[in-house]
Amino acid sequence: MSDRKQILDHQEIIQKLKRISYQILEANIDEKSIVVAGIYENGYHIAEIIVGFLKEISSLEISLCKISIDKNNPIKTVSLNLKENDYQNKSVVVVDDVLSTGSTLIYSVNYFLSTPLKQLKTVVLVDRAHKKYPIHADYKGLALSTSMKSHVEVSRDEKGQFSASLVS
Repeated sequence: MSDRKQILDHQEIIQKLKRISYQILEANIDEKSIVVAGIYENGYHIAEIIVGFLKEISSLEISLCKISIDKNNPIKTVSLNLKENDYQNKSVVVVDDVLSTGSTLIYSVNYFLSTPLKQLKTVVLVDRAHKKYPIHADYKGLALSTSMKSHVEVSRDEKGQFSASLVS
């Protein structure tokens, strides 16, 4: 039997994403445009919310990018819905829901490293701190110490409302 405990409700997630949006803006204050790249599926939906906030609070030209990756075998295939010249020499922000082992995030970030960029930052809603790879989140909603047996699940209901739960 698994035990499920909600750690963030939708309103708390929205507040954290709004704060992260301001942090992204501050780090890109001199830029004219940025690319916000979300790892499909939840990371992409979180990226959509961040883009919405950035459009409300800034005049930045913002491109939303979808990163498609096999989370079970991230080394296999990573693809984007943007062409290389759409993000070349720009500030890129890669977004995911949970940073657990770091494999999905590091392979997604690695995809961008063959192209010259102004800067590359990472965003996660929940950082579990059980990384196997040398990657960190530049912006995080919540840092959470958990056991290796626990699992953080970010879900979206039929109304598009997010929540995050700790499952042990």
